[in-house]
Amino acid sequence: MDNLTAWCIIPYDSKNRSPLERARMLRELGFRKMAYDWRDQHLPHYPEEIRVLRDHGIELTAVWLWIDEIDGDGLQADQEFIFNALEDAELGTSIWVGFHENVHAGLPDDQKVARVAGIVDRLHERALKSGSRVALYNHGGWAGIPENQVRIIRASRFNDIGIVFNFHHGHDQIDRFSDALQVMKPWLETVNLNGMKKDGSHIVDIGKGNHERDMIQTLLDSGFSGNIGIIGHTTGEDVREVLSRNLHGLDQILTDLQGN
Repeated sequence: MDNLTAWCIIPYDSKNRSPLERARMLRELGFRKMAYDWRDQHLPHYPEEIRVLRDHGIELTAVWLWIDEIDGDGLQADQEFIFNALEDAELGTSIWVGFHENVHAGLPDDQKVARVAGIVDRLHERALKSGSRVALYNHGGWAGIPENQVRIIRASRFNDIGIVFNFHHGHDQIDRFSDALQVMKPWLETVNLNGMKKDGSHIVDIGKGNHERDMIQTLLDSGFSGNIGIIGHTTGEDVREVLSRNLHGLDQILTDLQGN
């Protein structure tokens, strides 16, 4: 489990665990990595989260940022808080950046690339102050298409921008996952798993979908060696139970694949 990362486990936890309770839960489940997602009410506890994770030997592998309204060339107050806390803790991590469509709405395609690349450069420059780096997070829309992500990276001033691929935001890539993976692979740092069905809910336990087995086989065949995210992205449930189900589903798939 060295490369397994717990993801989407804070806003979706019906138990509303404290940072300490969350770290203890992760240790008990065997996780040694966590990516930080949040809502406004969680940010005051963010510096504590960093300290507690360190105390429990859990690596903070990533922090999520959602780019919606851009205020000139500056950063939003919550984004500044995130970056300042990382600097204060002298912690370098990956900043997972997702983009709302309003960031580039109405622009011609090349201008979309330039617009988003400019934001990525500004965020990455800020991230470097703590030894962190930016990774593009597919959250649907134009900026979540693998080919567009690569165009954005190539338009950036930096050569170390990463990509995070989420199964649960990648339903439009199911039928072409092998091709999409080859496009992303030079920059791909994390793949967050999910059960994959073309119809119905986009959040499905691993092993309960129709397509994740083949997608995981494709990922294994590619030689990908980055982090694998296990998500707790359900509403009104104890996130421990959700993570446990997903771990069990992944174990069953891997056992099945190894037997073939």
